[in-house]
Amino acid sequence: QVQLVESGGGLVQAGGSLRLSCATSGSIFSINTMGWYRQSPGKQRELVAFITSGGTTNYAGSVKGRFTISRNNANNTVYLQMNSLKPEDTAVYYCNAELRLSKYYSGYVNYWGQGTQVTVSS
Repeated sequence: QVQLVESGGGLVQAGGSLRLSCATSGSIFSINTMGWYRQSPGKQRELVAFITSGGTTNYAGSVKGRFTISRNNANNTVYLQMNSLKPEDTAVYYCNAELRLSKYYSGYVNYWGQGTQVTVSS
C-alpha cells in the first residue's frame, strides 16, 4: 500500500524555523512532481511549493524567500525548510506527490499525506 507520511510539524514562535519531511512508502515505479500544500481553518487548501523530478521549483508568493523545497530521489522524500515563520503560516501542511506505480502503466496518480500541524505563535 502506497503512503505519504509527513513529519516535522509543531509549535514555534514567530521568526523561528521548522523542517517538514514527507516520506513515501510502498511499491513505486517513479515519482513526478512533489509538493506541499496547506490549509487553515475556514480557508481553501493552497499550494505552498512544488518541485519537479528535474529539480525545478515554484513557490507561492507569500513564502518565497522564506521557504525552501527540496527532494531526495534516492529515498523518495520531499522536504520543506521553513524559516522566518509568521503567525499566518499556521495551518495543516499536506504533502502531495504524482506517483507512477507500475512500469506497465504510464499514468501518474495523485497521492496525499495525512497532514501535519504547524502552529506559529506571535
